[in-house]
Amino acid sequence: MASAFIIGNGMRITWRRSARARRMTLRVPRDGGPVVLTLPAHVALSDGAAFAEAKSGWLLQAAQRRPAPSIVRHGAALPVAGEPLVLVPAAVRAAAIADDALLLPASRPAGPVAQAFLKHRAMAELRAACDRHAGALGRPFTAIVLRDTRSRWGSCTSDGRLMFSWRLAMAPPAVLDYVAAHEVAHLRHMDHSPRFWAAVAGLMPDYARHRDWLRRHGSDLMAWQFRDPAGD
Repeated sequence: MASAFIIGNGMRITWRRSARARRMTLRVPRDGGPVVLTLPAHVALSDGAAFAEAKSGWLLQAAQRRPAPSIVRHGAALPVAGEPLVLVPAAVRAAAIADDALLLPASRPAGPVAQAFLKHRAMAELRAACDRHAGALGRPFTAIVLRDTRSRWGSCTSDGRLMFSWRLAMAPPAVLDYVAAHEVAHLRHMDHSPRFWAAVAGLMPDYARHRDWLRRHGSDLMAWQFRDPAGD
């Protein structure tokens, strides 16, 4: 069975089933990928297609609001810890920050080197933040995993594994710290109940403004592409 279809406005819709879903949902990825339709187990694909068709106007508007892709290439200003750093080719063996620039090895493509730099930074910053918050909460975690997720900035499993998007290294440090506190709080409450948010507030009293920053600017971080189709 096909995993995608086209609706009347020309948009490609990919679909998946979820045993946990209670209703049909549509998600417009922030990175420019195809729209995702999630179907509960008992809902027919034809009903899902009709649902997507009925929402075609909203889908088109949502897609048009997505930020244009930003290509990681020499000369671009890539955000690192919330500050734009100009990517400069230099006689260095590894990426390094110098004033308002991120120096990159001149002989290597900018995208993969910058991505590796952000991953390394994200792991170091997130591990320190999670260690601090887990210690304050009294709930240890078992592992930290980095991924390039599109639908969430972090997650926590029942066995204490914490997952984060390495793109958090581009956000202001307090925003990264909020996401760490959010996921560590799930070690105590695996939900988003008032008790959970109270735990987050206990770890970071001013979390709301950092959560708001991520809601307003997160799509900008997702828009960065680390493979230049035109080459460096």
